[in-house]
Order: sequence, then structure tokens, then C-alpha cells
Amino acid sequence: MTLPSGLTPGVWTLDMSHSEIGFTVRHAGISKVRGRFTDAQAEARVGESLADASLHATVNTASFESGDANRDGHVKGPDFFDVEEFPEMKFRATSVEGDGEDYTLTGDLTIRGITKPVELEVEFTGVAVDPFGATRAGFSAETEISRKEFGLTWNAALEAGGLLVSDKVKINVDAALVKQG
Repeated sequence: MTLPSGLTPGVWTLDMSHSEIGFTVRHAGISKVRGRFTDAQAEARVGESLADASLHATVNTASFESGDANRDGHVKGPDFFDVEEFPEMKFRATSVEGDGEDYTLTGDLTIRGITKPVELEVEFTGVAVDPFGATRAGFSAETEISRKEFGLTWNAALEAGGLLVSDKVKINVDAALVKQG
């Protein structure tokens, strides 16, 4: 499988200052709450073809923020991410398929020490050289997981029926990778 146009073999690392790793979850069945992580590392090793590529990413769970300090504290605590016990989430790619701009990236996602396979729909958004001479590649990725499958089971019943936090979580990543050396 050929490489996307402009993507060249080598080591590419995540530029977190130009990237976002976030998620959306339905709250009380009526609204969506968004959260993001501000500290992550990733390395992609690109070979002569996509079959030769690898990707490893680590997210610092304590870097979670949603814009509400009380919610952030709860989500970082034992009911959800339990950042003291599980300071990192990890993703390791196992395969990639597709061509042009659209790809499916399959890999193992680990949250709270539980590893499950996931598929991310990935859009390759191109390669550019910035004004400082760095070669950058852009990607957007999305997937949906069941939080219960990763041990994120806390919830509260609503008086009118239903639950406070939905099981389905949409994960979205907008990543800028920089080619090394």
C-alpha cells in the first residue's frame, strides 16, 4: 500500500501545541459534554509503504480538561480515569488500510489498564513545510467506544429515567506530526 502524497519515510512525532485529542459524551440524554487532553506524545515510523508503518501514542490522563473544575476533578478521580492509578492511556496501531485521503487505522487502545481493539476513521490532510523549515503532516481521526468496556462504569440514574452519562464516547484527534532529522 503506497504512502499518502507527500508523506515520506522516517520518524514523525506529535506536535501537541498544534494538535488536539478530545472526546464527546452525551450528558443527561440531552446535551453533549466535550473534554480534551493537553499532554500527549506520539511517534509514527513510516517505511516505504503503509504496511511498514507503526504508530504509538501515550496520553497523560491528568491533563484532562473540560472547562469545569468540579467535573474535571470528578473525571480525573477513581470514578472515571483514576489518574493516580492509571496515569496514561495508550494506543498502538496494528494495521492501516486505505488510500488517498481516507484510511482506517486499527489498533489497541488501553484505558484504565484494559486493552481493546478499536478502528479509527482517518483523514490525511496533507504535508507542508512551515516557515521554520519543519516538515509537517496533518491527520484527523474519529472513533466511538463503549466506556464500560474500559472499566469506566460510574453513572447516576435520572429521575425521569435513563442515565446521567452515556456509554458511547466519540473520540476525535486532530494531529500535526513533525518529521524528525
